Amino acid sequence: EDQELERKISGLKTSMAEGERKTALEMVQAAGTDRHCVTFVLHEEDHTLGNSLRYMIMKNPEVEFCGYTTTHPSESKINLRIQTRGALPAVEPFQRGLNELMNVCQHVLDKFEASIKEYKDQKASRNESTF
Repeated sequence: EDQELERKISGLKTSMAEGERKTALEMVQAAGTDRHCVTFVLHEEDHTLGNSLRYMIMKNPEVEFCGYTTTHPSESKINLRIQTRGALPAVEPFQRGLNELMNVCQHVLDKFEASIKEYKDQKASRNESTF
């Protein structure tokens, strides 16, 4: 199960930046804890992702606790802690929260782009009718 957990995270773990590998995500577990209580360190992130991701993860009834902190104003990374009830590993609500947040953002973007198109179409039809 731990290997599967590592495999799930490995897709998120690194990102390419200027030809070098940079860590985007780390999983930290305190000694003596299990995979139901994990801290995720997200590099190059701030309150924008931290607060919205915390909100999405807390909607899951299997999550007992989710909170985040910024390490320091001069550092751009956040620590996101997730503690689940029962048998659910913390990585699952983390992934689900990320996916749901991406879906919400895509929905907002789609609505925004549709509204812009509608506005431009209305403006174009008004301009045509004046000639």
